[in-house]
Order: sequence, then C-alpha cells, then structure tokens
Amino acid sequence: MENRYVFFSLTALYYPIMILCNVVIIFTVFSYKTLHEPMYIFLCNLCMNALYGTAGFYPKFMYDLLSQYHVISYAGCLIQIFVIYSSVLCDFSTLTVMAYDRYVAICRPLEYHSKMTKEKVLQCILFCWVAPFFCLSVLIALLSRLTLCGSSIDKLYCEIWGVAKLSCFSNTVNNVFGYIVILLYFGHAVLIFCSYIHLIRKCRRSMEIRYKFIQTCVPHMLALINVTVAFLFDVLYSRYGSRSLPQSVRNFMAIEFLLIPPILNPLIYGLNLTTIRKQVIGLFF
Repeated sequence: MENRYVFFSLTALYYPIMILCNVVIIFTVFSYKTLHEPMYIFLCNLCMNALYGTAGFYPKFMYDLLSQYHVISYAGCLIQIFVIYSSVLCDFSTLTVMAYDRYVAICRPLEYHSKMTKEKVLQCILFCWVAPFFCLSVLIALLSRLTLCGSSIDKLYCEIWGVAKLSCFSNTVNNVFGYIVILLYFGHAVLIFCSYIHLIRKCRRSMEIRYKFIQTCVPHMLALINVTVAFLFDVLYSRYGSRSLPQSVRNFMAIEFLLIPPILNPLIYGLNLTTIRKQVIGLFF
C-alpha cells in the first residue's frame, strides 16, 4: 500500500489501453464483411470476454488503491466471483472452439464450410457462455448457503476458495463440485493440446499447411498456455499454497490471468493475422 499511488497510475493507464485494444479488434471484425468468418468471430468473442472479466476486477481494484478501507459486501463479493471466474472458464471454452475450427480448416479444408455453418458458430458461442454461467451459478448458489465465521480474504479480489474457507461448517459439497468444474475445464486444455499434436503431424506433409498453422495456431497456443498456467497456479496456491512465498509474487500470480491475456490476445492476433492487421491499419490511416 505504500506504493498505491504508483499502482493506481499504472492501472489507470493500462486498463483503458487494454479496453482500446479489445474494442478495436471487435469493431474491426464487425465492420468488415471479409472478417465475418468463424475464426475471426471466435476471436471477437475472446475479446468481448476479456472486457467482461476485467470489468469485475479493475474498477474495484482502483477504488481499493485510493481507499483506506478494503471492504466489499457479501453480495458484491459473490458477483465479483461470478464475473471473474465465469470469464476464465469462457476463455477455456472459446479457445476450445477455436482449436476445433483450426482443426477442421487445416485437416478437412474441403468440409470446412459445410461443417462451420452460421448455426454451428452460433452454437459454439452459446456453449462458450452458457456452460461457464451454469457452472458458476451452481457454485455461487452453494457458496451463498454457507454460514461464515470470518470476513477476511487474503487476496486482491474475492475468490471461491477464499470464501469457502470462511465457512463455519463443512464445505465438502462446494469442494467436490469445484474440483469437477476444474477437471472439466482443464480437460478442455488437454483436448486442445491433443488436437494440436495431430495438427503438427499434419503440418510436416505440406509447407502451405505449416504456414497456416504458424500464422493461426501459434498465437492460440500462446494464449492457451498463458491462461492455463496462470489459472492452475491460482487454483493450486489457493488450496495448497505456502505463506512463505512473498506477498508481491502472490499478488502478481493472483491477477496474472486478468493482467496478461486481456491485452496479449488482441495484440498477438491483431499483429499476427494479416487480414486483421491490414484492416486495423486501414481503420486508423
């Protein structure tokens, strides 16, 4: 807190830049009919999710930096949990459907337009949002029934495990359902890695396929690795972490998935995908 004004200034600079980067990608995809393809629509969905998830953290974080008392209502805490964690799960779902889209485009190009129809794309987007919202709704319902015997959360934002630890009684049901959700969504990541192993094997046969893989799939892999490692650390540290780890390191790792992916995704996709890069440059110049 002795550096809170420095952190507030950095956050006040970073947050609008992050919003701008995502809004530019969203606006570009919506504005140009040439970008009304499944890959770009899924990227647009990823950017919209970044705006949604970060809205659950940054405004409250900036308020706390200027406030002497770091307090949030129980309802506000549950809303923050819902927004932040549904956003993370939506990231996994979106990256999964993007991997499926790339698999069909590279491995079955002749079937691409028959498989990735407008109805299929709409179903994929609904899957990206409905499944996380359902999982978090159940988790919030389980959390809200707990009687709490404490009010201190050792984190920069409200988290599921932090609230569950404050329960006066057993929270076994919460833990079991929480582990089911975690395993389910890390299963998404495993599925993506398996599909990419298949794509890498396919790429060895053709230079054209190899170029398509590098241009469209490498940014996807970077995004997946980043969000998976950050979320895995957050979950494991919340459950089994040691307090011997410096507080600054814990703080950084706790917000890493709210800090890096929201600005990294629009930048790496916007700079790497030639079609989007040309349209963005045309938009400004």
